[in-house]
Amino acid sequence: MPLPLVRRRRLAAVAALAIAALSLAACSGSSASTPSDAATSATHVMKHAHGESTIPDSPKRVVVLEPVQLDTTVALGITPVGAAVLNETAGVPAYLGKQAADIPTVGTVAEPNVQLIAAAKPDLIIGTESRHSALYDQLSEIAPTVFMATQTDPWRDNVRFVAEALGKPDGADELLDAYDARCAEIATKHDTAGKTAQLIRPRDGVLTLYGPTSFAGSTLECAGFTTPEHAWEDISLDLSPERILEATADQVFVTSIDPDDASTMPASLTANTDAFPELHLVDQSFWITGVGPLGGMAVLDDLDRLLSAES
Repeated sequence: MPLPLVRRRRLAAVAALAIAALSLAACSGSSASTPSDAATSATHVMKHAHGESTIPDSPKRVVVLEPVQLDTTVALGITPVGAAVLNETAGVPAYLGKQAADIPTVGTVAEPNVQLIAAAKPDLIIGTESRHSALYDQLSEIAPTVFMATQTDPWRDNVRFVAEALGKPDGADELLDAYDARCAEIATKHDTAGKTAQLIRPRDGVLTLYGPTSFAGSTLECAGFTTPEHAWEDISLDLSPERILEATADQVFVTSIDPDDASTMPASLTANTDAFPELHLVDQSFWITGVGPLGGMAVLDDLDRLLSAES
């Protein structure tokens, strides 16, 4: 039996209103989400050691696989959602401060854990071609991935690389300018011009001397010291304890996991105090592994403290 005319008109009106409401909601939802989506999905292409990658303009969830990448990311005000560390027991270096203490670790620098990296849900992964090349395809399936060439490159260049990847290139200049200013302050305060300095790291039965292109060596040079000449093997040189007299300098800094423990000074050095009148134990966690602007400042502050204690 046909519906009465009045009822048919009412049903048609209700249907029309429903269609209109759905259309309005769809239009409203589209217009509201578009700006946000555009803001979060803005990308650009970055060239790096493994090729080219399309990465976020302003990444929010970053995983880093190298000490200089961790240091620089924290220095630029971004807390990584995951970091590969040199030693999982030690974890994230304490010198990075409270803001970094709770950063989850994702394996070691030598062996990043791909499953933990994926679980962190990053929107950017930063690694190193010389260490992580074999993992690139797996990592790039998780998130856009960029690789600096090698950890032995001049660390300042790697700071700039990380800053570029994070969309903060000007931040690198600000950090490095502050570091240079602190170097100049120490050079003037302690009259370091014309004096030599050498960093030594005892390990595996040898003594590793660090050259002027190493992180700590370049920091000593930035503060006005000159590194004694050697036939450097890239950034360092290994000596047997019997050759320790080849490591003499006006100031000699020796790394230790506990610089307050005098017994950690190698016997080859304590047996030759006449040749090494100024010996200092320093914290390995930032003199060796604290590569980056924050680590550089930590080394300079420690250097200032040690030299001030002499005067």
